[in-house]
Parts: sequence; C-alpha cells; structure tokens
Amino acid sequence: MNDCTIVLLGASGDLAKRKIIPALYRLIERGILKKFLLIGAALDSISSDQMLQQAEEFIGDINNVVWEKLQKSSFYLTFNFTNAADYTALQQQTHEYEKQHGMSGNRIIYVAAASQFFCEITRYLAASGLAQRLDTKEKIWHRLVYEKPFGHDLPSAQEINRCIEKSFFEQQIYRIDHFLSKELVSNIALLRFTNIFFEPLWNNRYIDNVQIFLNEKIGIEGRGAYYDQYGALADVMQNHMLEMLALIAMESPATLLGDDVRTARAELLAQVNFADGILGQYEGYQAEHAVSPDSKTETFAAVVLTVNNKRWQGVPFYLETGKKLAEKQTGIYITFKEVDCLLTKQCPSQPNSLTIQIAPKQFFSLQVNAKKVGSFAAVEPVQMEFCHNNIALLAYETLLEAIYKADQSVAVRFDEIEYSWKIIDAIKSADLPLYRYKPESHGPQELKTFTRMHKIREQK
Repeated sequence: MNDCTIVLLGASGDLAKRKIIPALYRLIERGILKKFLLIGAALDSISSDQMLQQAEEFIGDINNVVWEKLQKSSFYLTFNFTNAADYTALQQQTHEYEKQHGMSGNRIIYVAAASQFFCEITRYLAASGLAQRLDTKEKIWHRLVYEKPFGHDLPSAQEINRCIEKSFFEQQIYRIDHFLSKELVSNIALLRFTNIFFEPLWNNRYIDNVQIFLNEKIGIEGRGAYYDQYGALADVMQNHMLEMLALIAMESPATLLGDDVRTARAELLAQVNFADGILGQYEGYQAEHAVSPDSKTETFAAVVLTVNNKRWQGVPFYLETGKKLAEKQTGIYITFKEVDCLLTKQCPSQPNSLTIQIAPKQFFSLQVNAKKVGSFAAVEPVQMEFCHNNIALLAYETLLEAIYKADQSVAVRFDEIEYSWKIIDAIKSADLPLYRYKPESHGPQELKTFTRMHKIREQK
C-alpha cells in the first residue's frame, strides 16, 4: 500500500479518542498502515502523547511494539478551525514532517467537526494547500473525510456540497457514516443478490412489508445542545435508516464497490415518498441539560414510506427510531406474504420472514414453517439463524481501511445526501403530532393505533 499522512482536525475530541485513533491502532496492528504519519490538530494545548493517551482506554490491550510505532509517527499542533493562518501553519508543518520522514505526500484530511464549519474548513483547506484538487491521474492523492451529520436540512446540505465542488473533485470526497461500515449492514446487499431463494422473491408480489428499527435505551447522554437542534429524524433517520432502506430496496448494481453501489442507492432514494407518521418526546426531555424548556424536538419517530417504482409498488416501508425506549434494537424485518396452503387445514398462522439484526446481537434469521414434532399435520414456525457475533472488526477500522484503499462504497455521494434530506424535509413539513411517552416504554401509546392502521406486524 501507499504511504499516507493522516491529518486529523478535531484530534482532541470525543470521536478522535473513542473511534478514530483506536481504529488507526488496529490498522497498524494488522499491517494495513505500514508507513504513515498522524498529525492531530485541535484547539486544546496538549502534546501528541496526551492526544494518544486519551485514546488508550478505548483500545484495550495494547501491544507495545504497535503503540511505539504509533507514538513515533504522531504529532500534534494547536489549531483553530476558523483561523486562516492556522491552516497555512499546519500545511507548512505537515510538509516539513513529510520531508523529514520521506513521505510521498498522500494525505487523508479527516474533518471531525460540526457541519456548520464544513464550508469554512473546506475553503481554508484549499486556500492553504493542505488539501489539493487532484484527479486520479496524479502521482499523489488527497482525500477529504466529512463526518455526519452533513447539514441539517436540504438547503444546508446543498450549500456544503457546492462549497466542496468548487475546490475538490467528487472522487476525493468521503461523506462518511460509520453505519455503512458495520459488518452486517455491508452484508445486506450480498445476502440479497447472491441467494437464488431471495432475489426472485424481492418484490411486491412476495413481500408484504419492510420494517427498519433503530431504537435505544439510552437518552441524549449530555448531548442536549446538539440533539435539540436535530432530533430523531435528522440524527439517525436521515442517514443510518435511509441508508439501510436503500441497500434493501435498490436495484442490482454492477458491483458492490465504489460508484456502482452509490448510484444504485441514490436512484432508489430518489423514488422514496413519505406517506404517514407520528412523533414522540420522552417525559423529562425538556429538563435535560442544554435543552429548551419548551422544546418540540422529537426523540421518537415512526414513519411509513413508499417506493415509487414497479418493484415496490404497494409495499409499505416502516421506519421507527427513538431514545429511552424499553430495549436496544437495530434491525430490518422483512415480512413475506402468506402462502395459499393446500396441504392441511391447519395452515400456518405466521408468514415467512427474514430478520437482519444489527444490535444488540448481529445475526440474520429466516423464519420458515415446518411440521410440529409429534403431530401429524400441525405447523409451527422455526428459525434458521446465522450469527455474526464473533466478527472483531470495528466500524471505524473498516471505514478507514476503505478510505485508505479508495473504496467509496462506504461513503455517501452528494446526490444521496440531498435525496435523503428531501425525504426528511417532507416529513418535517407534514407537521406531525408530537406525543409524550414514558421512558423505558415502546413509545407513545398512539403508536399502537398507527401501526394497526397501517397493518404493521409487531416485532418487539
């Protein structure tokens, strides 16, 4: 692999110490990163050793050889996102470090900052030369990584995209969401397209409905200032959940790499329409730190979406997410239509279903009907299950490796971002009712009527 300089903007932050630096450690340990530099930059006045020490507890058992290699290749500079002169100084120092260590000039610029700074950061990166507009014909490469959320609505996302395209090529840009790097999420398309007993059935003739859940037991965990600006729709539905929907419902791409899969996801999202929904807010949310005492921000959302194409006409896609619910649950549940049973009067009461669970455990399970043991013709549902729990790769480890190898399938293209915001903005403009719900419940009481009205089978 090529050598690489990783410039981490926001290196003293929570994301850097919990996710990014531990992921870099794993890539060194696995021999993926052989010749590299890590240059951290943030507002705090700390040393490179302190930057790394903050991440130690999130790495676990440390191999001294790997840790020493990381230490020797790491540097830190005090840096202000909004100060143009700091970018020039960072570029000069980065260039000097690269000369000293015989680096080629390949760079990953990781922007671990809030999206309201993306335009300003992008302009300064280009003006300083810290990141250059380089196409694939150049001998060196520069790749820019932007963390979600990417804007807070469609106009803000469009503005950021326009800022980026003025200075860089789209193939240099990685708008990332770690959810796409989760092992089971990345397996969704393979599960569908490589199995003859699924692909012919993947349409409205055989599938009754699709449900996608991302529910959490925790609350906002001290993130009141951030969460109250976004809410459940923008925080996880716009990205994680719509990405899962796109993977489940997209047409077959030429490959599952790079722009092929991103084009398929984008084409699908362009056909998604909002049908109905309800919102909720857990009791006590308004008393959370940094939350407005009269806040109308939703901490729960349940919506029904449709896909306006021949394959999915008439199939409801039910998406549900919330904070402080009864259980942690992230998964996709595909319910097939009931079969006409001709062999026995005791026909199965439950249709076949496919479960793809991402949390708290990772597995996929197919529910089929079989003869009940000890009976002559009675039928009972049985589960055929494949478990992913032994997979050790972390989401950010997979993500950074993909960026290093220029695999853009883990990144979200500009049109995917804009289509997903159009869907969320349509939901918000519907002025849905906001209901209160008790912590550790399954959401608002009104949810039962809503799901019954839309004939959504309960999966809890």
